[in-house]
Amino acid sequence: MASLPFLPQSESRLIGIARIAAAGETLRQGHDVEYFTLGVKSLLNRCTSARMPFTWTINPYRGCEFACKYCYARYTHEFMEMRDGVEFEQKIYVKQHAANLLRQELRQVKPGEEIAIGTATDPYQPAERKFEVTRAIMEELARHSDLELGIVTKSNLVLRDIDLLQQISKSNRVFVNLTVTTLDAELARRLEPRAPRPDLRIDAVRELNRAGVNAGVICAPVLPGITDAPKSLEAVVRATAEAGGKYIFANPLFLKPCSAAVFLPFVEKEFPHLLETYQKRYADRAFLPKAYGKRLSELMAKLRAKYGIRNSYERYSKKTHPVLAAPAQMDLF
Repeated sequence: MASLPFLPQSESRLIGIARIAAAGETLRQGHDVEYFTLGVKSLLNRCTSARMPFTWTINPYRGCEFACKYCYARYTHEFMEMRDGVEFEQKIYVKQHAANLLRQELRQVKPGEEIAIGTATDPYQPAERKFEVTRAIMEELARHSDLELGIVTKSNLVLRDIDLLQQISKSNRVFVNLTVTTLDAELARRLEPRAPRPDLRIDAVRELNRAGVNAGVICAPVLPGITDAPKSLEAVVRATAEAGGKYIFANPLFLKPCSAAVFLPFVEKEFPHLLETYQKRYADRAFLPKAYGKRLSELMAKLRAKYGIRNSYERYSKKTHPVLAAPAQMDLF
């Protein structure tokens, strides 16, 4: 009689999304990144956070290859029993039958409820060039009307779908949000190793608006002591205005423990003089004090006014505070 293993196989302990992920088939592998299929029963997810201005979210993939050091969404891989934060950027899961699922689920969306695409993973990351899950979703959305849609991306690959975005915009309210944390290409490469250069993202804002698709910039997260100098933030606002961006807003770094496990070693290596301050300020919280966010909000309001950006997408931005005289240099935290 064959002896039993000392421990049951790990698959027998997995449930829910973790079990489904473990059963995924390998699609491709390259430069330390693996792609897997992910069978899902739903694509449209209801957002229950009162902090968010949207009701529904769509994420075509799980995981993101851009490998942004500060990424808050690394925790989503923990639902699949993957505790190493680096796996979020190395194991990318491709959702199956996304367009068919969306077709069935859109009937749940009521008038005025916004759908945000790309809240936990970039919909135009490198995987999209091959698997085209996002494009299939856009093709389905083009068949509908009276929807409110927001797309968040760091990639100029969004321009590939400009024809569909134009079509969608005719019958729906659409905003494409390009995330730009800094215009310093060298710094961006350190912070966001595999994301397109900042100038390419700004060019995408310009091309989208020229094509009649509303586009603007999310300057988030703002990293204290790294990207929060007024001169640096002003450069992003100026570039947004020159590209015809409809809006720009900024939010401070949000650092969950799973993200801190990747971000803080990065700070120790690249910005060692800031490590102790980051460790202290994020020791028992994921958010910075409200005073920092208030100063940032005031500065951004002043810069928008200076460059004539009206912020057409006010609902997406935090409530702005009255504009006060901005300090010559924003103090760390």
